[in-house]
Amino acid sequence: MDWLVSVAKFLVDEILSQPAYLIGLITAVGLIALRKSAGQVLGGAIKATLGFLLIGAGAGLVVAALAPLGEMIQGSTGAHGVIPTNEAIVGIAQAEYGSRVAWLMILGFAVSLALARFTPLRYVFLTGHHMLFMATLLTMVLATAGQKSWVVVVVGGVLLGILLVAMPAFAHPWTKRVTGNNTVAIGHFGTAGYVVAGAAGQVVGRRSRSTEDMKLPEGLRFLRDSMVATALSMVLIYVIMSLVFLAKVGKEAAFKAFAVDGGPAAPDVGAYVMQSIMQGLQFGIAVAVILFGVRTILGELVPAFQGIANRLVPGAVPSLDAPIVFPYAQNAVLVGFISSFVGGLLSLGLLAWILEPAFGLALVLPGLVPHFFTGGAAGVYGNATGGRRGAVVGAFLNGVLITFLPALLLEVLGAFGKENTTFGDADFGWFGSLIGNAAKAGTVGGVVLMLLLGAVVLAGAIVVQKRVVETGWDPGARRDALLPREERPASATPAAPTAAYGKIAPPPGAPTPPAPPAAD
Repeated sequence: MDWLVSVAKFLVDEILSQPAYLIGLITAVGLIALRKSAGQVLGGAIKATLGFLLIGAGAGLVVAALAPLGEMIQGSTGAHGVIPTNEAIVGIAQAEYGSRVAWLMILGFAVSLALARFTPLRYVFLTGHHMLFMATLLTMVLATAGQKSWVVVVVGGVLLGILLVAMPAFAHPWTKRVTGNNTVAIGHFGTAGYVVAGAAGQVVGRRSRSTEDMKLPEGLRFLRDSMVATALSMVLIYVIMSLVFLAKVGKEAAFKAFAVDGGPAAPDVGAYVMQSIMQGLQFGIAVAVILFGVRTILGELVPAFQGIANRLVPGAVPSLDAPIVFPYAQNAVLVGFISSFVGGLLSLGLLAWILEPAFGLALVLPGLVPHFFTGGAAGVYGNATGGRRGAVVGAFLNGVLITFLPALLLEVLGAFGKENTTFGDADFGWFGSLIGNAAKAGTVGGVVLMLLLGAVVLAGAIVVQKRVVETGWDPGARRDALLPREERPASATPAAPTAAYGKIAPPPGAPTPPAPPAAD
């Protein structure tokens, strides 16, 4: 019997507890369930395993790239500054919590399928990387609060499953307004920002024309490339902070900021500035490596999950990534990005001026990637209900949310709150903060509070689905009534939702626009 114990111990310690191998095994199981060939199963499992290893490699590069920036921010302002980057914090957390994240994610997806099958919330969440991000967040806040491993996996899995079906329901009245139909839902954890943007558009933009009536320069389109946007944002931030740091501490101290392992410091100001530029570019490379790892994993996992979901929940509405709404209002995407970034900058000023000194909240620096993807989507939602003013105000409020909420989230991340990065999108902030504080109530009290919060979210989503979504409420109906007759959307049939305003929704009979690249 000793050999049997040894085999079991080997399987647990060397395979099931290793997240890279575990992801590969789960991928293999999913592909087998889809009746793929042996070669496809083996290839998919290996690619998923390699993708996970890429995440770890990219995480090391992220830590190295962010270390000098953290020193500069603290030296210049005396405050702890972070740049929200989902991929970066997930990569860092994998080293300690990888296996628990994997089990939690698997359980959460299974719970979501059960809820989609047996409740009115018939949404199947297919944005795999955000599923992974939320699984990582829940693992981190529960484990940091001292919860046992089984509580982390079981309770976290239930909470993840609830979010996967609830958040698309909360946003769906506004999503239908954008798309003009019920064929797709939003499956992205920036949902709070999109709902706020859509509601703000209803308030401020009743007579404002659509953003699609304006023409914006093509030169800004390059920001759609996430690697370019990430590198550019970090170069700008690094150069600005390096110059501020230089003015604050002087040449001798500043030139040592980029010295590695006791190596030589920068010889002059020119070399110092060029090192800051290179460090920003290195961060862009690091995030690109992590993104490639995530996409490699999910390129195999998502088809397997999708195939299983289609069999278990026939007729469900797929919940897809935020860029799925970009083709409906491409000008609104850029307007939203700029407005969200401005909101982030002004919120940063408020943090530095009042909230950091008074409450010790960290300074959250605006990054172009989260502001582009969530701000762009918020611009589309705001435009759908409030035209140009709705896009500007709605996306601005999104920028405020994704600055303050990450600052609050850092309070429940324990040691990970000092990593110079954190989760960036709105739902990570509000839900992570609530669950993280509830988890501190102990094993029994914490579990009760966390499950109660999950039950409230689930019940709220069911109410919205039954009383708002299924009744066909259109958040832009009052606005349409105020528009000139020639600008009103085409009349919808009684069974269909009202078409979106202006040029947001394609005309009846038009082909469905192609899905844009996945958000980062």
